[in-house]
Amino acid sequence: MIDGLESVMLYVDNQDQSVAFWTKDLGFVIRSEDLIYDDYKSVEVAPSLNSETSIVIFDKEFIRETGHEVNLDTPSLMFRVKDLDALYADLNNKGIRCGEIVKTPDGRVFNFSDDEDNYFAVKEAG
Repeated sequence: MIDGLESVMLYVDNQDQSVAFWTKDLGFVIRSEDLIYDDYKSVEVAPSLNSETSIVIFDKEFIRETGHEVNLDTPSLMFRVKDLDALYADLNNKGIRCGEIVKTPDGRVFNFSDDEDNYFAVKEAG
């Protein structure tokens, strides 16, 4: 039986740029950085060191070269935050592209994109 979600794999064109986005722009922390093959590494980031789930960032080129038959598309991720308005203002002030805040039956949400035009969503915690 599955007990939970450990991590999400995120495959990107520019790993250093992506790690900077998640850490500098969004305030995530680096949990680990492991050399996995030649010059390729995996970088695990999370909202905090004790977060239940993390994002592991891989270079797409590594995945292509090693022949893994993996879908390289960006997963749809929904984050939660207590103060949606503060996060929305912070991301906009940093020049991060954000969609409008929308009210849904489950609460207020908005989306934002990284430097590679991958979109992610944020939901206000209830």
